[in-house]
Amino acid sequence: MTVVEGIEPRGMRHCETTTLGVLLRHEGIDLSEPMLFGLGAGLSFIYWDGRNMAFPFLGGRVRPFELTRNLAARLGLTLQVAETASERKAWQNVVAQIDAGRPVGLQLDSYHLEYFTSRVHFGGHMVAMYGYDDEYAYLVDTAQQGEALRTSLASLARARAERGPMTARNRSFTITAPGPVQVTRDHIVSAIRSCADAFLTAPIANLGHRGIAKAAREVRGWLRRTDRPHEDLPQAARLMEQGGTGGALFRNIYRDFLAECTQWLDDPALRTGHTRYGEAAELWTQTAALIAKAGETGDPALLDRAGAVLEDISRIEAEAMRALSACGDR
Repeated sequence: MTVVEGIEPRGMRHCETTTLGVLLRHEGIDLSEPMLFGLGAGLSFIYWDGRNMAFPFLGGRVRPFELTRNLAARLGLTLQVAETASERKAWQNVVAQIDAGRPVGLQLDSYHLEYFTSRVHFGGHMVAMYGYDDEYAYLVDTAQQGEALRTSLASLARARAERGPMTARNRSFTITAPGPVQVTRDHIVSAIRSCADAFLTAPIANLGHRGIAKAAREVRGWLRRTDRPHEDLPQAARLMEQGGTGGALFRNIYRDFLAECTQWLDDPALRTGHTRYGEAAELWTQTAALIAKAGETGDPALLDRAGAVLEDISRIEAEAMRALSACGDR
């Protein structure tokens, strides 16, 4: 068995921040999950209802791996990424790093991981790999999944090679720090403002606050959108609250990031954003509960209420991001 020494299997709420935490702690950088998420400008929104999709998807963060790229660039870290269509080469890319004493981040489809009890295809899942033997890969996943885990090498290969929405070609990555890294006020202001600007100026109407407004309109017809409302609506609600989002479609994590930032900055725009995201987080949890109940009961009035709450959320988050876009001006 080959393992990287000194790995702390600290599972967090979200898979990408969990993976980043493992890789960064190995480099001597220990940041909270909200700080990792916020410095990576991870918050977003998408209403996704593709032609071949069985049911719409509500996403609350940027695309998989964008958070990692943002964080590495902001902190001046070296991010090395390997992708390949070859299963043999993909394994060599990982083994070479672990043999050299470095944990590796992997993007894969969680459906194939043997420790998952709920199997759905999700190609944007991430784990940190820190060891292997002849049969198993040793991974760190979220606290919800159990933190320090193992899966067979065959299942890992299938998970990494899966094709479909949000998948990557056997992507593996490492992060190194060129020297000591200290989070600064400039890092925080840059992250907050870039996230706010992207949210407010999204190029298409199903993203950002306009995407939430679109969801407010569309959710009212979700009982007619599916032949399995008793399954699809509660599943959508579970993904919002329990699908590695930290609750409230990542709004809890971002609220906590802004709260942590208030310890660094005495800024009225930041305080306004923090307050508004506290409100938004509560309303997202209400929305998920209404959607789940509508699926269980078939009552369309519950979806009308969910749509009304989403209208409020769209307005609140737009107000929050307009305030945060001026963060640091004082």
